[in-house]
Amino acid sequence: MTLNELYAILQERQAHPRPESYTASLLESGLPRIAQKVGEEAAEVIVAALAQDDRRLTEEIADLTYHVLVLMLARGLTPDDIAAELERRHR
Repeated sequence: MTLNELYAILQERQAHPRPESYTASLLESGLPRIAQKVGEEAAEVIVAALAQDDRRLTEEIADLTYHVLVLMLARGLTPDDIAAELERRHR
């Protein structure tokens, strides 16, 4: 799954929230909670990088990526915005 594909799923969950959707509940909880989750997941990536195997690190990076995409969605940013910034920095 690409980041754009995952982002499209998140957009769908935002537009058509379902009660059982973690994404919908996270978006409903608001920016402070989403940002907190990003921080928690970032800390878990650090722990996994320093003290766990590659499989665990992969899982934690996936969790962080998901939560960063939710944060982006909540703030109205897209993966294309990030790609454009990375391109700008490369020049």
